[in-house]
Amino acid sequence: MSYCLNSFLAGCGFGVDEPEDMEYNEMEQEKNWVIEVQDVSYTYDGDGKKALDGLNLNIRRGAKVAFMGGNGSGKSTLFLCLNGIRRPDTGRICIDGKPIRYTRKGLLEVRGKVGIVFQEPDDQLFSASVYEEISFGILNLGTDEETARKEVERVIEELEITPFQDRPAHALSGGQKKQVAIADILVMHPEVMILDEPAAALDPKHTGKVEEIVESLTAKGITVLMATHDMDYAYDWADEIVLMHEGKVIRQGTPFEVCTDRTALEQASLELPAVVRIYERLKEKGRIPGDIAPPGNVDELIAYL
Repeated sequence: MSYCLNSFLAGCGFGVDEPEDMEYNEMEQEKNWVIEVQDVSYTYDGDGKKALDGLNLNIRRGAKVAFMGGNGSGKSTLFLCLNGIRRPDTGRICIDGKPIRYTRKGLLEVRGKVGIVFQEPDDQLFSASVYEEISFGILNLGTDEETARKEVERVIEELEITPFQDRPAHALSGGQKKQVAIADILVMHPEVMILDEPAAALDPKHTGKVEEIVESLTAKGITVLMATHDMDYAYDWADEIVLMHEGKVIRQGTPFEVCTDRTALEQASLELPAVVRIYERLKEKGRIPGDIAPPGNVDELIAYL
């Protein structure tokens, strides 16, 4: 069983309680932030290099945020810290204005609010059937069986999982496993959904299905954090883009702000999205006015022509 799964189970009631001695004044925090990361550092055992290095970050409630950066930039480690699977060496993470408490009760609370779908769904799918898999998390939050049953059936129907709900999770296709992994979290009504490379290794059909599900999450007002290497998708989809490099946030802003910061893009080993490259070339050639607002996607760019 993977470390991530073992840590998740620890948060479901198999860990060791610690004194709840952390005092905190909620009035210190901006109410609109659903996540606040304050000077967080983390180093993996046996590795002297910091995976996160004094990282600071605020996430607005209801936002769609794309996290980008090269391999080893710290995106996945940050996500594990936001969910309480990893505990920072230093610094503080606040969810809904309250610091994460690393007790059984505290971890249950944070995982009821912040769900994570790993890049490899096999890291979190372990039950005998899809139905049992989706039921596991909500039951471990203490929900009564009848309420849990209704919620599980609702999510199964919503995500179109009914045709394979009785199959073993390990026998599903990659795309189906991603659907089930998302359902695992969605059934618990999270405030924040973290998706680590959700389209990785999927064919175009299942990539489209996952993107459709992501849109449904944002329509519900769920804050969605997504790690992706697809700059064109991030530019079109996100409200904000966060660039990471060597365990730090090096740029955060609107897609256009971030995608026109060539220094930050180069540092994060990323290129301009196609729509920005074309927009800037058209401006240079005088094909569109120089003071026109930057396009948010290809359709807006075409409308300028």
